[in-house]
Amino acid sequence: MANKTDSNVYTVVFAAVMVVVVGSILAFLASALRPNIKENERFEKQQNILYAMGVNENGDDAGSVNFIPTDVVEDEFASYIKEQLVIQGDKITEDNEAYLIDLKKQLANIKKGEPYKLPVFIGEKDGKKFYIIPMYGKGLWDAIWGFIALDDTMTVQGVYFDHKGETPGLGANIKMRYFMDDFTGETILNGTQYAGIAVAKGNNDPLNKTKDDNEVDALAGATITGNGVSAMIKETVKLYKPYLETIRAK
Repeated sequence: MANKTDSNVYTVVFAAVMVVVVGSILAFLASALRPNIKENERFEKQQNILYAMGVNENGDDAGSVNFIPTDVVEDEFASYIKEQLVIQGDKITEDNEAYLIDLKKQLANIKKGEPYKLPVFIGEKDGKKFYIIPMYGKGLWDAIWGFIALDDTMTVQGVYFDHKGETPGLGANIKMRYFMDDFTGETILNGTQYAGIAVAKGNNDPLNKTKDDNEVDALAGATITGNGVSAMIKETVKLYKPYLETIRAK
């Protein structure tokens, strides 16, 4: 008959075996799912870039945000995005996978004084050219990011915003269509100077009819997130200003 010590040994061995087995299963699942995760991330970036330049499946409902479906987004991306560029200091090169660049890492490299890559996407729709630029910043709780599409007059043609953990019904509304639509038609210039666009409380233009004031109306109860969006756009414009100067209509 097994004594108490033997029983304890068996229990420890069984537990150790189970840890190894479960760990192996989890590792296998993570490895098996990784290609799907990467594919989904690729599709999402393509959808977001296209959305910013107005290529989407939005209907008349101002609250709906509808992307190009994943089963056709690669073809649509290839059709509408004519060039993908990478800015490295004074050097600009083409890179068909520029959309995969992690902007967060590149901004960290800039702060550390290390080499960096800034992507730009040139799209065409209905005979018009769009310059789509990625953005990354900080909201109330965590990261916010997006894309802004400009024409050569530095007028916004569309934006897309997203977030990691903003408050539902408040800061999370930066990804609602009614908020994003307010940016269309705004200019990032104040006269001849680059100014960005501020999310402003009490700007006396709740319907956003004034498009040359460098402001959109703030989201209720989301001051810090709105400030984060303002700062993100301003920093993006600052970073990309040398490139924007090369495409800006004179």
